[in-house]
Amino acid sequence: MKLSLNVGGQDRTGRIILGIVLIALAYYEVLSGAAAITAYIIAAIALVTGLVRFCPVNALFGINTFKVKPSKPTE
Repeated sequence: MKLSLNVGGQDRTGRIILGIVLIALAYYEVLSGAAAITAYIIAAIALVTGLVRFCPVNALFGINTFKVKPSKPTE
């Protein structure tokens, strides 16, 4: 099964930044208890989907922010 890329550009950057910020908030105890655990889980999901450029929820709803650059014709 081949997964097509559906996370691109600003969406990808936003997910990675969100993941880093949530990890920092939980790590430095700005968030604690259940909020910290939730932050770690959301951060992990955001980082993984941002790094692999595929989000199952986007695929489920038909959302695609990945833009394919036109390839140069070879002669």
